[in-house]
Amino acid sequence: EEAEQRWDDLQEKFEQETELSARQQAAQERAAREKIERLKQAQEEVKQVARQREKRKKGDGASARASTTDGETRRMKMGDGGFRPAYNVEFATDLNNLVIVGADLINAGSDSGQMEPMVQQIEAEQSPLSEDAEYYADGGFSTKEDIESVGRRGVTVFAPVKELKKQEQQGKDPYAAKPGDSPEVAAWRERMGTEEAKEKYKQRSKTEWPNAECRNRGLQQFLVRGLVKVKSVVMWYVLIHNLLRMVALRAERVPVAA
Repeated sequence: EEAEQRWDDLQEKFEQETELSARQQAAQERAAREKIERLKQAQEEVKQVARQREKRKKGDGASARASTTDGETRRMKMGDGGFRPAYNVEFATDLNNLVIVGADLINAGSDSGQMEPMVQQIEAEQSPLSEDAEYYADGGFSTKEDIESVGRRGVTVFAPVKELKKQEQQGKDPYAAKPGDSPEVAAWRERMGTEEAKEKYKQRSKTEWPNAECRNRGLQQFLVRGLVKVKSVVMWYVLIHNLLRMVALRAERVPVAA
């Protein structure tokens, strides 16, 4: 009887180990397939990056690289001066309440040309911007095309004029209209030359707070791969940020008994 019980125990243990081994093998095979898929994706991304870089500068495409961990990332310069595969998270923030009103994720290190798409997103998801709306952007976020298209909506753009010191050293007025400037771009240049605009532009520093909070709240690295999944994480962060802002704003409006 004791021998039979021991036999049953050994048989059960063997079956459990066999089942575990099968699961482990299946997991290893799945991991191998996923790695092969990532390698294939990285190869395709390298070709795409090479074409883009070759268009900008002949011969530059040969140095194109892609991550085998996440092929949709791009090599970007980080805050510590190093270069690593990364995504670029962009926020548009209401200056009055620091609520995030627009968010996007791109796999390009430069924000250039992203102002118009962000305005389109804000208007599509909320409501058209009023004609007296003001848009504050850093120098890397706006292009002349952006300033022109957003300006045609009646929105007043505040963004620094590029190559300011270089133009001044050459004896040029950086705030004067340039040949080929549209009325909106010319108006922007003139506006940014005024003390009023320079003073108002100081407000833009407040919009950096939501970005700084990403690090404080632990959103430094993503545990998922691909633009779609990473953007989902970003949108969850935006939701949590805005909920916390609503709680804080409500608390500010509730009178405290003496």
